[in-house]
Amino acid sequence: MVIKRLAVMALGVVAILSALLAGSGGIPGDRDVAQAASRAGILKIRHVVIIMQENRSFDSYFGTYPGADGIPGLAGNPGTIPCSQDQTTGTCVQSYHDTTDVNYGGPHAESDAVADINNGQMNGFEQQARKAMTGVCTNPDNPHCILGASPDVMGYHDAQEIPNYWAYANDFVLQDHMFESVNSWSLPAHLALVSGWSAQCDAHGNPMSCYTAVIGRPGAVGNGKKVDYPWTDLTYLLHRYHVSWRYYIGVGGQPDCSGDGMFCPMAKQAPATPGIWNPLRLFDTVRQDGQLGNIQAVSNFYAAARHGRLPNVSWVVPSQNVSEHPPGLVSDGQTYVTGLINAVMRSPDWKSTAIFLAWDDWGGFYDHVVPPVVNGESWGLRVPSIVISPYARQGYIDHQTLSFDAYLKFIEDDFLAGQRLDPANDGRPDSRPFVVENADQLGNLESDFDFTQKPRRPFILPLHPPYS
Repeated sequence: MVIKRLAVMALGVVAILSALLAGSGGIPGDRDVAQAASRAGILKIRHVVIIMQENRSFDSYFGTYPGADGIPGLAGNPGTIPCSQDQTTGTCVQSYHDTTDVNYGGPHAESDAVADINNGQMNGFEQQARKAMTGVCTNPDNPHCILGASPDVMGYHDAQEIPNYWAYANDFVLQDHMFESVNSWSLPAHLALVSGWSAQCDAHGNPMSCYTAVIGRPGAVGNGKKVDYPWTDLTYLLHRYHVSWRYYIGVGGQPDCSGDGMFCPMAKQAPATPGIWNPLRLFDTVRQDGQLGNIQAVSNFYAAARHGRLPNVSWVVPSQNVSEHPPGLVSDGQTYVTGLINAVMRSPDWKSTAIFLAWDDWGGFYDHVVPPVVNGESWGLRVPSIVISPYARQGYIDHQTLSFDAYLKFIEDDFLAGQRLDPANDGRPDSRPFVVENADQLGNLESDFDFTQKPRRPFILPLHPPYS
């Protein structure tokens, strides 16, 4: 472990020296010194923890948060309270405060995203949810039909229902323009989370046979019955540069349907089982590098935190019952996330950690912001996202345009001296059409930190706060 950390630090030192020598004639200027100082600051983060929850839009959780780009007409935001037409009932349903602990949501495939956005009108949510429920929720014994025939996609929560999430936003950094990396459902989102791309490939084991795909079963070859992911993921670079990583997965039920639908028998989820939330097991690089053992149960995350042995990079994904994916309880998800964050804050590693908390896709819930088009492809709808760290700015709202690709960019800048998942120079070519970390629209997460401040003390929250 000591050797690995020295290797990582050496990469950072090289980057700093390169920045200092970037000025005219090899003499550093003010801008070069500032860049070098930034590099020295980010190197204080030796542990990045990405906690990914399920199926919530930004407006559904923080649409009335003070100062954020929230729901028009509410919480001081300009405009008129939006509504979404339900053609079945002939009513236009306005945004409303939803105090229930269990939600239904809506369909969230690529076609649903397109319909929800509706050419920038952002008013298709209610109708898409109604279509998904038609003919499915007629049986009251169906466990998925938690709200009968009443879509709830226009509802929003606030500090009454999610006090801990709002407390983290108050004390750390809330990002109000974090977009899902792909305009689709959960599997493409998780593929992008670990590799910067969601693709389908024409030949097993051939990274040059892949092309962008965000529908159906990404990675499927031929008849779609066999899946592998031959393009390059971030763990390839982490392994190559001796940066430790783990992918911690909740044991239990899988939080979504394999075909991007809303209703299906619940599949089992475990570290040894490839699935929507466990895609790294199917990446060729992980198998070829002998890294399958790095995919572990969430229980190992708590042990690593307790003993001060967090890896440099961690992904933490839930099982269904704590995922907040409908019909999972919002309160159960908040309790689970609070437990993870408390474990890090109590850890000897807290003073060198950055936690990135986000939700993988919008889950059919309303959001009013039109997603940007980046390199010819639309990002997905906005999702909640929070940065928690002893170096995070306090009570700061980050308005930068971001996607999950910003996490890759931060990790690459911190641990890999800026090396990107770039087929031209990362040592493993694939056919990705562009390097998303270099997109002009993508903000930089370093803006959310003040590396000159004294590391802040832990902010321990109750696992079961009062629920209104």
